[in-house]
Amino acid sequence: MLFGISLCLCHCRPAVTPPGLERGQKLNQKERELERFIAAHVEKIKPMSKAANLAYWQAAISGKTEDYDKLKELDLAIRKVYSNPREFAELKAFKESGQIKEPRLHRQMDLLYFGYLSNQIEPELLRRIVDLSTSIEQRFHTYRSTMEGTTVTINEITTILTTETDSRKRELAWRASKQVGNEIAADMLKLARLRNQAARGLGFDNYRTLLLITGEQDPQELERIFEELYNLTNEPYAKVKAELDRVLAAQYGIRADQLMPWHYHDPFFQRSPLVYGKSLDDYYKNSDVKILAEKFYAGIGLPVEDILARSDLYERQSKDQHGFSTDIDREGDVRILVNLNNDERWMETILHELGHAVYSKNHDRREPYLLRDAAHAFCTEAVAMFFGRLSRNAAWMQEMIGLPPDQRAEIEKVSGKYMQLQQLIFARWAMVMYYFEKQLYTNPDQDLDSLWWDLVEKYQLLKRPPGPADGGWASKLHFTVNPCYYHNYMLGELLASQWHHYLVHNVLKLESDRGVSYVGQKKVGDYFREKVFAPGTVYHWTEMIPRATGELLTPKYFVEQFVNTP
Repeated sequence: MLFGISLCLCHCRPAVTPPGLERGQKLNQKERELERFIAAHVEKIKPMSKAANLAYWQAAISGKTEDYDKLKELDLAIRKVYSNPREFAELKAFKESGQIKEPRLHRQMDLLYFGYLSNQIEPELLRRIVDLSTSIEQRFHTYRSTMEGTTVTINEITTILTTETDSRKRELAWRASKQVGNEIAADMLKLARLRNQAARGLGFDNYRTLLLITGEQDPQELERIFEELYNLTNEPYAKVKAELDRVLAAQYGIRADQLMPWHYHDPFFQRSPLVYGKSLDDYYKNSDVKILAEKFYAGIGLPVEDILARSDLYERQSKDQHGFSTDIDREGDVRILVNLNNDERWMETILHELGHAVYSKNHDRREPYLLRDAAHAFCTEAVAMFFGRLSRNAAWMQEMIGLPPDQRAEIEKVSGKYMQLQQLIFARWAMVMYYFEKQLYTNPDQDLDSLWWDLVEKYQLLKRPPGPADGGWASKLHFTVNPCYYHNYMLGELLASQWHHYLVHNVLKLESDRGVSYVGQKKVGDYFREKVFAPGTVYHWTEMIPRATGELLTPKYFVEQFVNTP
């Protein structure tokens, strides 16, 4: 979708904002023509975008067919604007003229050009894509799994996977979490073929390539990044997973070589099990994670009371069971959807989603409408991950929950281990998603069920379950709602570490990050507001990051923080 749901590391040269005139100075004739084009476009798209965002919100909280039908029509109407061939030809002429020098006009032109390029799709094909995508999304959001004839929610499945020691019950819960995939897998493959058809019509080899190029990312550079991460994490991951396997096997009373995917606490093994000593969930069960998050963000000068007041925070029948942040109008109406429980997972999630939200809320509204957005999707993910990591930070937990020193000491014994384990587990999980989706769009007619388990075995070192492969891969919503997006989460983790290093050493001016919690540090909020949030997408991401950290995006701080940890 083209509207505002928030759900590259690079060694290349940074993009340079074209030299030109400051705002308010005289424009040349071509720039004035582009300025008029943009004004007309914004006047048309602004109310449509707001209506579509509100429709998405309503559909997510209600699950009603009529709300998804309304969303589908609004989404299609927006795509029709961006599919207008005459307007695309005008944009192409502006771009090829070489006369657009004023920086903000040039940036808006680039963003519009890619937006129009990705939607130059034959109208009937476009409608089929939108219809099928919306249908799959509705079925996914409203689906409820069953265990032995009883309906279970995702929160209930998660509770079983994090607390139950009986392997049979764990397997039933894990398989229940995959049921929705079997329901939508066939339509997901049909959607992938339609998306590929559209991309080939635009001159791209497949839909994934189209999204990467129009999303200002280099497919070859991404490939190099993920190969490098694979090699860097191989040995450390194998080591920590072997240790984890010994602990889990002892808890279940089985041998390590008998562990199956349902023994790892998360349906996809994308989060680390909290099995070393006392569970971190125990420290949150008597707290209100909403209040903790609200208090923390206020303390760093990024208040979220207004965001939370507009948000939908708790579980309800037919409501989307996941979490997201959305910027409704680029004028301050920012809200989140979550399904809170008082545990570490939802503490992390609300900190994460509010990270997206404060990014959107604090764009400088004096900037043009089209530039009030994140510098890149992975940049807003990086902000969300930076704050989400605090849920396992012993110093943060002590200051926010009021833990006595002895309990902080208990957490510190394992918090570093948990953080390293989490990042290594997530890196390997991200590789599964990255390579699977690459193959999905390269050839959607191959045996994807077997491919999925080939990749899980290679990157996550999990054993495939006995029996025929099923469509469990399709139970990951991103394949439908955020296609070809998952690599941005991994790149966000890299940037989050880079921001952490910069803040510790250059803003807080500390020798190390030992004991850093960021609680009450208004300098941190000021830094993000000034260097990251306010500029929005005025600067290409390869320019914004050096402006904010003094260097291009680099993996070295992520490696120092999590991979090379003793």
